[in-house]
Amino acid sequence: MRDNTRKRVPRGSALGPGYVLLLAAALGLGGITTSSGDPTPPPPASPIAEAIIGEAGEPTPEISTAEMVRLVAGRSGLIIDARPYEEFAVSHIPGAVTVAPKPGLAMSQYTSDVGGIDKLTRGDKAAMIILYCNGPFCGKNKRVAADLVAAGYTNVRRYQLGIPVWRALGHATQFEAEAIWSTLDKDKTAVVIDSREPEVLGKETLTAIVGARHIRSGEVATAKDDGRLPMLDHNTRIFVIGKGEAEARTVAEEIARNAFHNVSFFAGSIETLQQSRGRSGTAGSR
Repeated sequence: MRDNTRKRVPRGSALGPGYVLLLAAALGLGGITTSSGDPTPPPPASPIAEAIIGEAGEPTPEISTAEMVRLVAGRSGLIIDARPYEEFAVSHIPGAVTVAPKPGLAMSQYTSDVGGIDKLTRGDKAAMIILYCNGPFCGKNKRVAADLVAAGYTNVRRYQLGIPVWRALGHATQFEAEAIWSTLDKDKTAVVIDSREPEVLGKETLTAIVGARHIRSGEVATAKDDGRLPMLDHNTRIFVIGKGEAEARTVAEEIARNAFHNVSFFAGSIETLQQSRGRSGTAGSR
């Protein structure tokens, strides 16, 4: 007789990289995608959110996505994005920072410079440091973790599942001001969402971005049906801007929880975004 009993993954289980990614997809990416009733509720705790890879022989412990969410929400520890600045700028876990690369290495061996991290911790070797990069197979955070341990740091952790699984489980990322302009010049499929109130838009003296689509909190379900969201390609890069961080982040997270996997928000003001146009070296047009 076939046993149809569903087997749960124990809390904190160690999963192979391929299994983690496959299970993330199979579970609807760890959250509940809704078609009505926005604002969309946050993803519930689930086995995949508690998973780690559990590789043997690593000198630093892993944390799960659920733990990473708690650290980000509590602004706990120093979160280091171990990727080059250009990757960091266009999409990073909210609140993360990046540092210059260790000099003298080939790009294939890219490693963040411990000296830059020393400046951020002010030499506190007991400071909590959380590292992440491009997912289960990315070695950048492992290399800098080893360097930090060798330098005497005692509280280093890795979110080895990284930014791909962060996105897959329904979490938005953050972008830096200058990155949006250079990206829009290169990626003509990217979508910009302006989350400000209609009254503010009417009084705005500066047009933030020509062609931006307007979606307020609570409108995501409608936007999926009226063409404002790219329903034929859920991997489309989506930038969300607003009056400030809270407004933009709220809408970005609602979109991300509706199975759009490449959503980032700007944490500053529209004025700051406008001022960054010149620094990007582009005209800032579509």
